[in-house]
Amino acid sequence: MSNPHPSTERTFVIVKPDGVQRGLIGEVIKRYENVGLKLVGIKMMVAEPGHIEQHYTLDPNWRTVTGEKTIESYKKKGLTPPSEDPLEITAVILANLKTYMTAGPIVCMVWQGAHAVKIIRKITGGTEPLTSDVGTIRGDYVLDSYQMSDTDNRAVRNVIHASGSPEEADMEIKHWFKPSELVDYRLVNEQIMYDANLDGILD
Repeated sequence: MSNPHPSTERTFVIVKPDGVQRGLIGEVIKRYENVGLKLVGIKMMVAEPGHIEQHYTLDPNWRTVTGEKTIESYKKKGLTPPSEDPLEITAVILANLKTYMTAGPIVCMVWQGAHAVKIIRKITGGTEPLTSDVGTIRGDYVLDSYQMSDTDNRAVRNVIHASGSPEEADMEIKHWFKPSELVDYRLVNEQIMYDANLDGILD
């Protein structure tokens, strides 16, 4: 069986409550559409805490890996982590994420196109807005930092969640969308982006 064409790759995005409240839904969609990605699913909701917890723990290693990364990050900055136990650290992170992600409406989206996961991560920017590159969504529209979120004992407000890998995207899409909520359709500009010979431009 042949591998699927890269143009069929899908990824999952959430515009978080702060992004909705700041009126950035249209800007997020515009950025992704401008590069040539196709929106195949979208809905607004107020998420339940349990659904958010399930989202972040779809990967069974998330609690351990996230805790270890957080401890390492503290030490790199010359700071003492609040605990040396990764699971204790992640319990606090998860509680803060549930508070943040259920504070108001969110907008869930599925995007399709070549290298969709990496392209959206690139356009979105790094997890910490302070260190995100200028030109990315987080770099251009958010001023939060780990320092501020740690000081206030809350999750960092960075407007968007975007899947980190095709495997993660597949799990997250299934967690948030029914198959019937995703639309298969063709955009006219896909012929320009994906047709090998650009057939049909000239009469």
